[in-house]
Amino acid sequence: MNQALAGIDFAPVIPLWLLAGLAALAALALLPALLRRQPDATGARRWQPARGAWLRALAFGALLLALANPRLVEETRETRPDIALLLVDRSDSAGLGARPNQITAARDEIEARARRLPDLELRTVEVPEAGNQGTRLFSAMERALADIPRARLAGVMALTDGQVHDVPPAPALDAPFHLLLPGQAGEVDRRIRVIEAPGFGIVGRPVELRVVVEDLGARPNEGGAARLTIRRDGQPPRVESVPVGREHRIAVPIERGGPTVVELTAETRAGEVSDLNNRTVVSINGVRDRLRVLLVSGEPHAGQRTWRRLLKADPNVDLVHFTILRPPEKDDLTPLHELALIAFPVRELFQVKLREFDLIVFDRFGNRGLLPPVYLRNIADYVRGGGALLLSVGPEFAGPTSLAATPLGQILPARPPTGAGAAQAALLEAPFRPQVTELGARHPVTENLPGANSFGPEGNPLAEATWGRWYRALRAEARAGSTVMQGPNGAPLMVLDRVGEGRVALVLSDHIWLWSRGHDGGGPQQELLRRIAHWTMKEPELEEEDLSARIEHGLMTVVRRSLEPGAPPEIAITAPDGGLTRHAPVARGAGRAVVERAALQPGVWQASDGRRTAFAAAEAPNPLEVADLRADAAPLRPLVAATGGGLRWLGTGAEPLLPELRRVAIGRDAQGGATPGPGWIGLRRNGDHSVTGITALPLLPPWLALPLVLGLALLAWRREGR
Repeated sequence: MNQALAGIDFAPVIPLWLLAGLAALAALALLPALLRRQPDATGARRWQPARGAWLRALAFGALLLALANPRLVEETRETRPDIALLLVDRSDSAGLGARPNQITAARDEIEARARRLPDLELRTVEVPEAGNQGTRLFSAMERALADIPRARLAGVMALTDGQVHDVPPAPALDAPFHLLLPGQAGEVDRRIRVIEAPGFGIVGRPVELRVVVEDLGARPNEGGAARLTIRRDGQPPRVESVPVGREHRIAVPIERGGPTVVELTAETRAGEVSDLNNRTVVSINGVRDRLRVLLVSGEPHAGQRTWRRLLKADPNVDLVHFTILRPPEKDDLTPLHELALIAFPVRELFQVKLREFDLIVFDRFGNRGLLPPVYLRNIADYVRGGGALLLSVGPEFAGPTSLAATPLGQILPARPPTGAGAAQAALLEAPFRPQVTELGARHPVTENLPGANSFGPEGNPLAEATWGRWYRALRAEARAGSTVMQGPNGAPLMVLDRVGEGRVALVLSDHIWLWSRGHDGGGPQQELLRRIAHWTMKEPELEEEDLSARIEHGLMTVVRRSLEPGAPPEIAITAPDGGLTRHAPVARGAGRAVVERAALQPGVWQASDGRRTAFAAAEAPNPLEVADLRADAAPLRPLVAATGGGLRWLGTGAEPLLPELRRVAIGRDAQGGATPGPGWIGLRRNGDHSVTGITALPLLPPWLALPLVLGLALLAWRREGR
């Protein structure tokens, strides 16, 4: 918009200091004429100006005015409209209840009113959800202000619930900041806050959670107690009464390895804004303490140290190792006090302290009368009750001292042939490469072993094994479990089985140590033995029949793993609010089937395939946003006060109580009339402009100034000469 303004300007033809000096000389010259004592009509002498003094002063004044060169200046200006900034909060906390509708209605009305104000441009910026960073209102404001000249900024208006998480210590804002909040003052919100929660827990030992239930916005005397519901892994809930505002400790037992999901829910308080933050989820990963392993080597042999090195290399394993160096049949009548051997503590190991071990390993152990039947039955009962047994056998397994012929044979997944000449027939001594079976290609113990043979989608062999050869195996009949590796002519080489609550692994060869020596190219001996040992000790990542669920970045992934052939069943997923959906899993090979779906609702999600159930914890996507759900002016009140802005509540009605928009001059109050109505808020009028043209007209040009000065001087001379 163009505008013309006129005014008088001076452009002296001589320097100002010289003009001031001439004015002083003129004053000195006029002073005697103005201060003369002359007789009046009565003859009395009085102070009277000399005749012609005023004409002399006019002549001097006209001369000085001509030297000052007065001009009539006319400017043509292009005025620029002021710019107001409207920030609209679209974060999660601003989307609760009626807030989004109120904010939208207020935005539309403010934009309509701003269009009716002259010389004002309104720019609207929506502040989106910022993930775990909370509401980044000032970051959005700074980006918008980077494109606005500060000389044109009329003010900033913020439609927000006040929960802003990037308030700078001293915002650089020289315009009024107006805060418009949905709802009304005095809102109340109850929340549960986790003070301390361990990320890991030892299996078999409880862990302690420290939590507090708080009422925000309530007076201290409105406390009391609140019911807290505790649910662990979908089990029946436990309800406790906890004091509001004070720390409460909860003992959580860790009964298995892997994640234990604990959901805590505080009862809803009457009149609170939302119960969204009344619930929290804690995931505790159960890990085993130092694992106690008993390794019994039946006799010294070339591969004896293979097991010892493997188990000693794991810092979480406490190994007790015995090697039978002097079996009973080798009694040479040497006195016991002259033997440098330790007697095998049979009773202490297999009766008194048997259940203190997590895994028992028999390496080429033959029953030569060292273990009476009662102790072997103890081992079998130990496995059925949840223990782990691993056997690596050699020729002794097919002989008369075989453990398969003892009470322990009831839990073994394979037995050697019996009858005359069976021991010789069971022994296979010829070069062969161990092969992973089709079932073993899906089993986590033998899946994707380096150098293993592979199978196609239809089970057809694709590639042969490339690892080193073994030279001895035992022919046995697999009675139960899963045969994951096979030897010559398809004979079982490694059989894994579940017995009751425990696990049994049987390796029908004592030549695995050749891989560790690099013979014929070697093989993944250490990795295979590690997997076998950890499978027997029920490590979650090696479960072959398992259903697991996890939630990352709002996406829930359910993985079903099974050795069973055929299409997997549907997965039923239950959301925290009780909503049930069914999904057909997608096969991913190696016995895995996967379901992926969005899981944005915070809380405990449940997945089930009909036999197994898995739980996953979905935390709030933005913990800062749900920490306090009240509309609160406290975070922004200092900025409003420092800039002279206004703070207004929009009320709880369908129509927001918006203040009137006014234009105010710089330095004037920018808000007023807040009680009892919404009042008004002011947007500064800056008057920013650019000059597009200047026209200057001299008011006393030389052709006029010279005759004027000479004429006044002549009149003064004539007047003084009379």
